Amino acid sequence: MNKDKETPEARRERLRQEELKKNPAGSIHGGGLQDLFGDLGWKGIGILILLIIVGSIIYLAFFN
Repeated sequence: MNKDKETPEARRERLRQEELKKNPAGSIHGGGLQDLFGDLGWKGIGILILLIIVGSIIYLAFFN
């Protein structure tokens, strides 16, 4: 099928398939918390937890 004549649905599906080939971990089903936190390491996770705690304290101090 010519790219000029394809329907919008076919184009979306073709683009989705191309993206899955380029980045298989970027799909909805590929990846999870292990992938999200696996790249951070223990220092990154510690900083993230600390930021969440500090953000919660600031939120409670100003909006309560």
